[in-house]
Amino acid sequence: MNHTEHDSESTHESTHRVVFQPSGRQGDVPAGTSLLDAARMLGVDVDSICGGRQTCGKCKLLIEDGAFAKLGITSAAEHLTPPGVDELDYARRHASKWRADARLSCAACITGDVLVTVPPESTRRKPIVGKGARDMHIDIDPMLRQVYVEVQAHALGERDGDWERLQQALAREWHLGGLSIDLTVLRTLTATLKAGKQRVTVTVWNECEVVDVRPGYHEGAFGFAVDVGSTTVAAHLCNLQTGEVVGTASMMNPQVTYGEDLMSRISYAMMRPDGVDKMHRAIIDGLNSLFTQAAQQAGVVRDEIYEVVLVGNTVMHHLLLGIDPVELGAAPFTLTTHAPLDIKARDFGLNLQPAANIHLLALEAGHVGADNLAVLIAEVPETRDEMSLIIDVGTNAEIVLGNRNGLWSCSSPTGPAFEGAQIAHGQRAAIGAIERVRIDRVSGMPRFRVIGREAWSDEPAPTPIQATGICGSGIIEVVAELYLAGLLQTDGRFRQPIDGEAPHPRMRYQGSKGEYVLATAEQSATGRDIVVTQDDVRNIQLAKAALYAGCKLLMKHSGVAAVDRIVLAGAFGSYIDPAHAMVLGLIPDCDLSKVEAVGNAAGDGARIALLNRTRRAESAGLARRVNYIETAIDPSFQDEFVGAMYLPHMTDTFPNLETRVTLPARAAAGTRRERRSARRTELNS
Repeated sequence: MNHTEHDSESTHESTHRVVFQPSGRQGDVPAGTSLLDAARMLGVDVDSICGGRQTCGKCKLLIEDGAFAKLGITSAAEHLTPPGVDELDYARRHASKWRADARLSCAACITGDVLVTVPPESTRRKPIVGKGARDMHIDIDPMLRQVYVEVQAHALGERDGDWERLQQALAREWHLGGLSIDLTVLRTLTATLKAGKQRVTVTVWNECEVVDVRPGYHEGAFGFAVDVGSTTVAAHLCNLQTGEVVGTASMMNPQVTYGEDLMSRISYAMMRPDGVDKMHRAIIDGLNSLFTQAAQQAGVVRDEIYEVVLVGNTVMHHLLLGIDPVELGAAPFTLTTHAPLDIKARDFGLNLQPAANIHLLALEAGHVGADNLAVLIAEVPETRDEMSLIIDVGTNAEIVLGNRNGLWSCSSPTGPAFEGAQIAHGQRAAIGAIERVRIDRVSGMPRFRVIGREAWSDEPAPTPIQATGICGSGIIEVVAELYLAGLLQTDGRFRQPIDGEAPHPRMRYQGSKGEYVLATAEQSATGRDIVVTQDDVRNIQLAKAALYAGCKLLMKHSGVAAVDRIVLAGAFGSYIDPAHAMVLGLIPDCDLSKVEAVGNAAGDGARIALLNRTRRAESAGLARRVNYIETAIDPSFQDEFVGAMYLPHMTDTFPNLETRVTLPARAAAGTRRERRSARRTELNS
């Protein structure tokens, strides 16, 4: 689809749609605009220090090829002006680091619709991926152990080979029997024994396989625990003997280019014959990059990394394995396998010790994956008496409710709005993003704080504010604050002036649609106002309603009217203010002192599975014991969703919240059925 507009009088320039990932920013720009200028027009962070002379290479972008149905465009390298002499010369001089799909954005001018990926090295403000490892007690009992043995030398006339004599030594000195040996280790075994003068250090996996033999005495066994999220990926490098996290690396999931949410990626796999392979290759290359980064940070060599535990949702799991996820896109949401898997690193395409083991935890069901199981491993709700609601907030929210009497789980398609996508001035968390918002209840005037600047916008500071956009936590807070200040009605519409009333100085209207100026042009980095539009509010309503409806569905199936505690997991969950989340209607009512953020619980669970073989073995059974509720086919989900579209809810009360916050009075309406019928009519229109 091409967005070129033609004017019969030739009074308008033709325009083309350009989409920048991973920010999700997009817009129509005049033909002939350079990609660098287009990025600046749309508020996309692209570095450039040479002033467009095609010498610094900082503005390098990657051009995606193919049809992107959800974006409504077909992108191709031919939709840009061809490289000139200077750009070709730059590519030749940097051939070892230059990709075939790369262009210098200062040189490439737009001649058609195009989808562009901004690689991390081309940004000035690096995205903040808050997926650090939590301090927690873990009983260290890994799948690997290293033992030192002395192997008898071969004597003339003996029939046993080096492998048989090594087996005998391991049985004699360490009571290890029935072992197999990895082929890559067997190939070098004789040379290794000779180099060590028959004394070697042997690494054994799961008491059953020799995965490394080194001459002499050697210490050093490491492993990765990795949370492969739809939006972000985090890898923790752990010492398998001590449990210490020695290195951590994180990144945006490179698959975001092919779709911001799971259904978009499934659609991409359906639309492109090479779609699965491209997304598989992207995440494997990304993992290799992360592993290199974390290992260099810790001073660990590749051959000392013997184990990796990977967790992710079901679509991420299948794409990691190179499995087409198309069957997960429609009922009955069929998994290729739900069982835990062990695969050699060399078969996975990961640049680690060739015999290293890659373990994927079990999946729970069609739309609840190994990442949710990892959250259960970390939070152990099945050991508690109190009813816990655990929400891993993300593009695809996964929810668990339960205690020692039972567990229920589901997923809710919240979409990427909480990550800043589908929001006019939304962005990922990075320096300059508005992360905290307060609006005066009387004057309706805002104050805010941006990432990287301690002072609030109404406080003096040595540097200008330079706000670049609004990240997820800021979006939640600004919508909740607009509601508390009376500028938003409970149905999510901006309040219109009545009876000749002058509009609020921060409000602007286009017909029935309003928008609120959060940051003025003087406070922004682009010199343009940063606003919250009616469509922004609606997208947040849709996302929060899906999440709240999932929570209510689990409460209904478990037979509870209220929860005792709420746990917000995931990187984004760590930045959410619980009171604002409850005002918005993102989570059910609960004692606010019992609402806690635990950070990347999926990564913590992966770390436990990496370091404790018993918990890993138990997890497969735990995955089968959870009662899974499929929101897509549950008849009451839509009813719950409609009620949850209101701020904070159409009918649910929030007595715990109202001890801390004064909520605006909700206007009386007809019966619950009448209100829902009216709301359905409005949504359908």
